[in-house]
Amino acid sequence: MLSQERITGSQECQRAWVEIDLAALAYNARQLKSFLSPQTELMAVIKADAYGHGAVMVAEQVLQHGVTWLGVATIPEGIELRQAGITAPILVLGAANAPAQVKEIAQWRLQPTLSTPKQALVFSDHLQETLPVHLMLDTGMARQGLPWQQGLEFVQFVRSLPNLSLAGIYSHLAMADAADPRSIQQQQDYFEQVIQQVRAAEIKLPRLHLANSAATLRGRQFHYDLVRVGLSVYGLYPAQHLKGSISLKPAMQVRSRITLIKDIQAGTGISYGHQYIADRPMRIAVVGIGYADGVPRLLSNRMQVLIHGQLATQVGAITMDQLMIDVSQIENVQIGDVVTLLGEDNGLAIAAEDWAETLGTISWEILCSFRNRLPRIPVH
Repeated sequence: MLSQERITGSQECQRAWVEIDLAALAYNARQLKSFLSPQTELMAVIKADAYGHGAVMVAEQVLQHGVTWLGVATIPEGIELRQAGITAPILVLGAANAPAQVKEIAQWRLQPTLSTPKQALVFSDHLQETLPVHLMLDTGMARQGLPWQQGLEFVQFVRSLPNLSLAGIYSHLAMADAADPRSIQQQQDYFEQVIQQVRAAEIKLPRLHLANSAATLRGRQFHYDLVRVGLSVYGLYPAQHLKGSISLKPAMQVRSRITLIKDIQAGTGISYGHQYIADRPMRIAVVGIGYADGVPRLLSNRMQVLIHGQLATQVGAITMDQLMIDVSQIENVQIGDVVTLLGEDNGLAIAAEDWAETLGTISWEILCSFRNRLPRIPVH
C-alpha cells in the first residue's frame, strides 16, 4: 500500500498529480551510460517537456548521472533550459529557417540541425560569430534531412561557409524498434557510405550519431560518438523484444484522489451517454481526474486503477475532470484516498504500455498526454 510519507506534503491538497521518481531517472541514466561503448556520449532527449516529466527537473537530474548532452525539438525548449542555468550542449532537433531563429539559437548557445543547403545559407548569412551545427541526412525516414546520396556534397558546402562549424553528422532510424533488423541495417549502411566518402575526401569527421533508444539497446554497433535516448531515460522500452537488454525503472506515476462515494442500484446508468449500466447494486467512487488532464476518453470502460493495493475497474464515460470506479469489493474506501492510474501500489503496477496496448497506440503518446494542470512532484 502507498505509505503515508508518499501522499503527504505537496500532494495532500491536490486532486491529481504526476510523481516523478528522481532515483529512477538517475538509475536509468547510469544503466544506459554503462551499456554504451566507452567513447560514446549519452544525450537525453527531453523534448515535449521531457515526455511529460518536466524538462528542467529531468535535465538537472540526469546530467548528474552520465548524460552530457540534451536534445530538444524547439528553440523555446532550449531557451527554457538555458534560463534554468543549464550549460550542457543542447541540440535542437527540429528545423529552424528564419533569421530571427538563427539569432535566438546563437544568443542561447544552442546547436541547430541543418537539413538543406538553403538552411545553411540562412545561418551563415545571419551569424556574427561561429556556431556549431549538425547536418541531418535522410537515410530512410523521409522526414527531415538531405538525401544521404548528397551527404558528401552537403558536408563540403557547409565547410565552405563562414560562421559555421561542423559539429555533427547524423540520421534518424525509422524502424529501429522492429524485430526484423533489415531496415535498420539498410539505413546504417547508407550512413556508413557517407562516412566513408567524407573520410576518403580527407575531411575530419565530426561527431557521428544515429541511435535512438531502440538502436541504443540493440547494441554497440549503432552507438558511434553519441546516442540520442528518449523513452528509455524515462524507464520504458521501445519494444517488447528489447526488454532483456538492460534494466530500467519507470519514472512517472500518475495519481488522483477520490472526491465522492455513492451507492447505486442495479439498472443505474453511469456518466454521459449511459455507456455503462450497473448490473447489480454497486458502490461507485468519483476520482478527480479526467480527459482534460490527459486520461484518454477512449479508455472509458476499458481501464483499471489501483486503490488500497487492489485493482478497481473504471466504469462509465471518462469526463473532462472526473472518472468513476467500481469499489464495491474494496473495503474501507474513503473520500481523499489516493488512486493510482499509472504506477505501483503494494506490488501491483499499471504501466503506460498497458494503456497504449489497449488503445492501439504507443507509450510515447501516453507519457506526453498529461496536461500541465497536473503538477509534477519529485519523489525519491
